[in-house]
Amino acid sequence: MLNSGDVVELDLGIPSGREAGLRRPAVVATAQRLLDASPSVVHIVPLTSTLRGFGSEILVEPDESNGLDAPAAAQCQHIRAVSVGRVDRVIGNVGGVTLAQIRETLGLLFDLPT
Repeated sequence: MLNSGDVVELDLGIPSGREAGLRRPAVVATAQRLLDASPSVVHIVPLTSTLRGFGSEILVEPDESNGLDAPAAAQCQHIRAVSVGRVDRVIGNVGGVTLAQIRETLGLLFDLPT
C-alpha cells in the first residue's frame, strides 16, 4: 500500500519534448484518504538530480527516511497520473514538511485558493 509522500521508483517511459521520463524516483502526491481506497492510478511528482532552482521545484535533501542518496528537485510542473503498476518499489518517504511544500507549490501552479 502506498502512502502520501512516499518516494517510489518507477519508469515513466520515453519522454516527449521536455516532459519527465525514463526510470526515476518520484513522490506520491495523492491524498492519503484516496490511497486508502487502493486506487489503480496515483498522482506523482517526478524527482530529478538536475537542480535548476525553478520556482515550481522543491529541493529534497537526502536523508535516512526518504531513501535518496543525493539532493533532488521535486518537479511539481511535471505532476502526472500513473498506474500503480508503474511503481516498482517504495524507497522512503519525504515526510510531512516536504510533502506540504510540494502540495503548496501544486496549489500555486493550479491557481487554487489558499
